[in-house]
Amino acid sequence: MARAQKQWHLLPSDPTATNRLAGQARVSSVVAQLLLNRGVKDASSARRFLDSPLAGLHPPLSLPGVNEAAERVARAIADKRRICVYGDYDVDGVTGTSILLRVLGKLGADVQFHVPLRLSEGYGLNSERLRELHRAGVSLVVSVDCGIASLAEAQVAHDIGLELIVTDHHEMKMGLDGPILPLAAVLVHPRRPAPEPYPFSDLSGAGVAFKLAWAVAQRACGSEKVPADVREVLLDAVGLAALGLVADVVPLRDENRIFVRHGLDRIRTKPSVGLKALLDASGVKSDQVLTSEDVGFKLAPRLNAAGRLGCASFAVELLTTTSVAKATQLAQQLESQNGDRQVRERKYTQAAKELVEAHFATDPAVVVGSEDWHPGVVGIVASRLVDYFGRPALVIAMQPNESVATGSGRSVPGFALHTALVACDDLLEGHGGHAAAAGFKVRPERIPALRERFNTYVANHYPGGAPAQLLTLDAEVPLSALTFGLLNDLDKLEPYGAGNPRPKFLASGLKVEAARLIGQGETQKHMDFRVRQGETTIRCVAWGMADRMEELVSAGGDCCLAFTAKINEWKGSRKIELQVIDLKPGATVALV
Repeated sequence: MARAQKQWHLLPSDPTATNRLAGQARVSSVVAQLLLNRGVKDASSARRFLDSPLAGLHPPLSLPGVNEAAERVARAIADKRRICVYGDYDVDGVTGTSILLRVLGKLGADVQFHVPLRLSEGYGLNSERLRELHRAGVSLVVSVDCGIASLAEAQVAHDIGLELIVTDHHEMKMGLDGPILPLAAVLVHPRRPAPEPYPFSDLSGAGVAFKLAWAVAQRACGSEKVPADVREVLLDAVGLAALGLVADVVPLRDENRIFVRHGLDRIRTKPSVGLKALLDASGVKSDQVLTSEDVGFKLAPRLNAAGRLGCASFAVELLTTTSVAKATQLAQQLESQNGDRQVRERKYTQAAKELVEAHFATDPAVVVGSEDWHPGVVGIVASRLVDYFGRPALVIAMQPNESVATGSGRSVPGFALHTALVACDDLLEGHGGHAAAAGFKVRPERIPALRERFNTYVANHYPGGAPAQLLTLDAEVPLSALTFGLLNDLDKLEPYGAGNPRPKFLASGLKVEAARLIGQGETQKHMDFRVRQGETTIRCVAWGMADRMEELVSAGGDCCLAFTAKINEWKGSRKIELQVIDLKPGATVALV
């Protein structure tokens, strides 16, 4: 099973519609075309997309369950009851937990937090932990980014008299008559059935937590307009929500886009003590514009490393501390854990590729496992395998002396992974997730049967074989058109992310020059080369594509590139360079 080849699809253009939107929305034709490509078709939608005003956030009380939840939390604060914020261990859960901790603490709450240990407690609410919290005097638990599927655990909370408010955004368990919901005092969920549906269903867990925190602040302060000091904490919370939204790869449209645009600006201009330490440890300069890519590739992996390899409580402590010394120590600890995670990820991914090539090369899906793999890293490895092989992937960590192994899956577009796992339900000890990603538990002796069942399901879903991965390109541009003015114009579409990817372009008829491998250590995994088109020559970097060097030069130096363009600044020099997404040898490329 070699590296999957992508098919390229060039989005069609309509000059009439482009010029009309450009004139009505007062933008360039390039920006208008990119807006149309993203489904933004009229001037008012374009202005909301581009301007993303903070006032454009939907009122918190419009979110199903928030009104009653805010009333219960505000009453608990007033009654001096002990509250526990119970969050997930990923970035979305950690940031959402930090939002509620900071806001409730500012309002005078007796509040603590708990994030589960990935290995010993697992995802979601844990029955024994709920009992321990109750014995310790906690009378109200507010979940963050988890709980909607914790049916048995919610029943335990009810039975022991522990008030439970569930805030979540994940898929609900479904029965014949609709969603099966946990027995909680209140459920806060953007897709919860309600008389008036929430106008935007794609909030992340941190976004939901922010809405509850905002509503609690309004109720506790007795007004929709909160005092200045509380407003400052809420503005900090917008920044935390932005981290969670980007890390959870929810669509950056509607109010998610608003959160991220204003949240990233808040982090850049007025970071908390913890975020300042995290920025410094990540190498993000304080004088540069903070982008969603900085979050996705620098900040989020460091926050995630705590939950993957250690204890996510370190990340919550970092995001809520007011001590510079403690923040510096915690940021360095996360940096060390992230370095460990990177080493493991590279090692496991290479081992998994070799395992597939040696034993499962003809399988329609990837199902691999090892006793040498850490459960906290298998999800990332599954993502790498999907990208490389173009197949749904299940990756399993079998811990020595453990009777149940931990697995994580990632999918390809159009294949609902959580539905596929339902078809394997009798072989699993448990599972949950959504179409693109899922987690599961399986006994090691059942892995061969799971591999056979999952492969059969994938084969039936794709009777003609899995379709090639589709790479969608926004426009074909000549290299001479890639100017600083064009790239500055494209910046109007920031922040980029899911639902609003960085524009991808096509350039054909290129000549390759001075191709070489680059990278650190003995293994050079990247390519660096230049391409020439007419009188224009531009440097290109192809990350992780060293294995495609022979392919690049196989057609006598002719090639076509799919790329994003960026401005590279180094020692006072500014140059445009291409970040290669994919390449095809030859002067022309077949499009679908």
